[in-house]
Amino acid sequence: MVSYELFIGLRYLKARRRETFISIITLISIGGVAIGVMALIVVIGVMTGFKEDLRDKILGYYSHVVVLKHMGGMDDYKGIIKKVEDVRGVKYATPFIYSQAMLSSKHNFIGVVLRGIDPETIGNVINMEKNITEGSLSNLTKPPKEIAVRDHLVSAPLGIIIGKELSTTLGAFYNDTVNVISPMGIMTPMGMVPRMKKFKVVGIFESGMYEYDSSFVYISLKDAQKFLNMQGIVTGIETKIDNIYKAKDVASRIEEKLGFPYWTKDWMEMNRNLFAALKLEKIVMFLILILIIMVAAFNIVSTLIMVVMEKNKDIAILKSMGATGRSIMKIFIFEGVVIGVIGTLLGTIGGYTLGSLLRRYNFVELPSEVYYISTIPVKIESIDSIIIATFAIFISFIATLYPSWQASKLVPAEALRYE
Repeated sequence: MVSYELFIGLRYLKARRRETFISIITLISIGGVAIGVMALIVVIGVMTGFKEDLRDKILGYYSHVVVLKHMGGMDDYKGIIKKVEDVRGVKYATPFIYSQAMLSSKHNFIGVVLRGIDPETIGNVINMEKNITEGSLSNLTKPPKEIAVRDHLVSAPLGIIIGKELSTTLGAFYNDTVNVISPMGIMTPMGMVPRMKKFKVVGIFESGMYEYDSSFVYISLKDAQKFLNMQGIVTGIETKIDNIYKAKDVASRIEEKLGFPYWTKDWMEMNRNLFAALKLEKIVMFLILILIIMVAAFNIVSTLIMVVMEKNKDIAILKSMGATGRSIMKIFIFEGVVIGVIGTLLGTIGGYTLGSLLRRYNFVELPSEVYYISTIPVKIESIDSIIIATFAIFISFIATLYPSWQASKLVPAEALRYE
């Protein structure tokens, strides 16, 4: 059964002919709340989509948990891999080598991050293959062919995979050769000489992340061990786990099983500053856009004040008939909250609709040479929408308190004196 306070509050939303101006202000108030809620849902959805898209790209080149060893590399890594894969939550593990190097071509030279990977198992841990635009990961495992040089047979260069930006900078493209120079040199009678070897570009990848595409190069694990004089040794072990959000717990279990001198780093720890900045930006944007809803709340205040002034006679009659100040407050609180609820519902529907259109049709295109994405990613989460809707209705409720309190203080005799 509907209370009479709610019944009267709903009736006051329907303006009579001479109260058309108040009705227009009511519609403006509803529209203000709707626009604020819609803007919040879409913007927070874009930021959530951006964060998840960035996370997926990062996890395309970084594993969930990395196992390292204090005081150097691992010489017993095959046994360590078996132990790591037995830890609860770990699905796969693969060895890797990490080193700094210099890459040179006929046209340029640049410092790079050299990573030695096992082409047979790396695909179980990171999804690198999908980003290779020319060549393939399997090219790293193909034995080098022998070529004739001045009537002598020599081995062809080993394979290397480089990023698209690095390829453009060096002027070295698919099937071209580059020189890899290691800072760990060779001792000769003339002193320390840098170790240098020719490699053939057997693959080019494009992650969309400039940092990776311009500085990462990949060679096979065996080639890296031979080139860096690390026979039987790796830098560490990369792992893939069941739940990326439980990386810290899995990392702790790995450390507990392996003990000293082994230690771990999870993907959230390695990218802590980036994701902390994104989270802070999302919170700040939420607080800024809440101001739009607060502006709409002021419209609600002005609407209710005008309704109270217009309904002085009605309020006086209701009080004369026994209505309490509390009941009068409820009438105008219900009216304001209904405005907020209608605006919130319309804004939520509009936000989901606009988000779906942006996600499906990609109306907004971004220059790929500036941003790491070409379209705006949108992912609207239910929990974010619920929080936004709750805030909007709560602000609408707060906006009703002063006009309602003023209406409840009205003295019937004063209101009816000149009637």
